[in-house]
Amino acid sequence: MKGIILAGGSGTRLYPLTIAVSKQILPIYDKPMVYYPLSVLMLTGIRDILIISTPRDLPCFEALLGDGSVFGLSLSYAAQPHPNGLAEAFIIGRDFIGSGNVAMILGDNIFFGNGLPNVCRQAASRETGASVFAYRVDDPERYGVVTFDQRTGKAVTIEEKPARPKSNWAVTGLYFYDKDVVDIAASVGPSARGELEITTVNNFYLEQDRLHVCQLGRGYAWLDTGTYDSLHDASSFVRTVERRQGVQIACPEEIALDMGWLGPEDVLRRAGVLGRTAYASYLRRLVEEHAG
Repeated sequence: MKGIILAGGSGTRLYPLTIAVSKQILPIYDKPMVYYPLSVLMLTGIRDILIISTPRDLPCFEALLGDGSVFGLSLSYAAQPHPNGLAEAFIIGRDFIGSGNVAMILGDNIFFGNGLPNVCRQAASRETGASVFAYRVDDPERYGVVTFDQRTGKAVTIEEKPARPKSNWAVTGLYFYDKDVVDIAASVGPSARGELEITTVNNFYLEQDRLHVCQLGRGYAWLDTGTYDSLHDASSFVRTVERRQGVQIACPEEIALDMGWLGPEDVLRRAGVLGRTAYASYLRRLVEEHAG
């Protein structure tokens, strides 16, 4: 399975922060925002990843992440000149996806939970259909909203940013699709907002009874970093967990070391590049613990 990180958009809700830089490059405590979705794909076992962003911002992502080899990955890049909707990612990435399955994650979404790798790998293991994740929120009108059959637990409807939401379950920015998604996305017409909506794609699978919706309940955190307050909340959350537990959230080098994609010498070399930072010290400590 291949992966896509969609990190486009103009970020106007965060002006003036994002006048000159992509929102997904902004820091979430001690790491660039894009590290967090990148880590989710890595925890799923995905190593071949396409990053889609604006023509202006792509050079920043390439400077930050390179070809991915420092993380044991293969990274490619593609431009989305205009914010025409999430489903356009599959049109832009058609050649990259090829004839296989694909996972897509939004570049401004942060996921956390001990069971997250397992639920992601389960979704990735489904050869046909689509898998998405739902999370209970207080402001569902900002998202795609899913309702469930109380008897069977299966998804019944998905509505995009409804004025009167039928539930508090929002569809998160993490999606797994079979190879059909490329053709489905190409057949989607613009919505009233002028965008190719991912909800339309999800409803296509839902109508064919090929959509699996996993509810992320207690023990999981999903943070959408689209506002000043949510940026601050996400940084505070990460800082609290890291300082109390002494571990890093979304450390690509650590994941790659655990996966066997990088060796200890690779991580030490990376630490040398990062200098005398707390992050570099953490990488050195990882190697010591790995050797012990």
